[in-house]
Amino acid sequence: MPTQTMRAIRLHEFGGPEVLRHEEVAVPEPAPGEVLVRVHAVGLNPPDWYVREGMPGIPPEFRPPFDLPLIPGTDISGVVEATAADVHGFTAGDEVVGLLRFPVVMQSGAYAEYVTAPAADLAHKPTTADHAHAAGLPMSGLTAWQYLIEVGHDHPSPFQEDRHRPAALNSNTTVLVNGAAGGVGHLAVQLAKWKGAHVIAVASGTHETFLRELGADEFIDYTKERPEDTVRDIDLVLDAVGGPTSRRFLPTLRRGGALYPVYFGEFDEEENARLGVTVTGTQVRANGAQLAELGRLLDAGTVRVAIDSTFALADAQAAHERAAQGHIRGKIVLTVA
Repeated sequence: MPTQTMRAIRLHEFGGPEVLRHEEVAVPEPAPGEVLVRVHAVGLNPPDWYVREGMPGIPPEFRPPFDLPLIPGTDISGVVEATAADVHGFTAGDEVVGLLRFPVVMQSGAYAEYVTAPAADLAHKPTTADHAHAAGLPMSGLTAWQYLIEVGHDHPSPFQEDRHRPAALNSNTTVLVNGAAGGVGHLAVQLAKWKGAHVIAVASGTHETFLRELGADEFIDYTKERPEDTVRDIDLVLDAVGGPTSRRFLPTLRRGGALYPVYFGEFDEEENARLGVTVTGTQVRANGAQLAELGRLLDAGTVRVAIDSTFALADAQAAHERAAQGHIRGKIVLTVA
């Protein structure tokens, strides 16, 4: 029987968006514990372009090995085509979403017409969402969930020794979300509101109406004022931008408060102790059960996924160029079928 083929995006070398090639490759076969998914949409995430570039900013000891050529992507929504004999809970024809293998495998072949997926990484697709919106949920939604609600795993972050323990959120909690309009940020705003928190959203002014519609109680336009100059006594800052500048949010916190940088930066433990604050984070991990909980919130209308833009699979290069422009509102999605 001849090998079945499909269209996929592959990179044979690291570099800019131009290294993404639209090619014909063999359809993968599911291993034990896996299903074969006919992909309908793919959600884009920062690791997609970090890997495409060869992860130049990551210290060598944290940089996983990559075998080229590789098919990028981790977030999918699609339909089960076939299952391995030992898989239960999914059958051919089921609509599913998933964050695949992350971070054990940084890129899992999602930019393709078919992909194999560990059954444990999948959840049934929310019935109220189309494939494009569902594909925007996995990594961003699970990041917000594991930072704010429940980690759900015991794997330590590669960037710190301390285990991340989400602070309890309720009507007495004030949460500031930096980068609130992006993929993680706009879902974090909604999850914090679901828990009853008072939410301050930080983004550029063009996103104010969007974020207030998602439930933000206050809005700070960072192009006009710096939150660290104007805000005090915050219980929790979720910095969805993170990185080297994240420590600037320390003055906004009350004693006993917490700062969660999604992309970890440089912090001084003595300074944190003197201020009486906790700085901690985690590394998002694939989790089908948590994704199912997020799907239920979508179906209940409690949470929604915003789409910044969509591109056909063949136009993945243009999608990455859009990502490089920044100021993204919600998620960039590839539509496959």
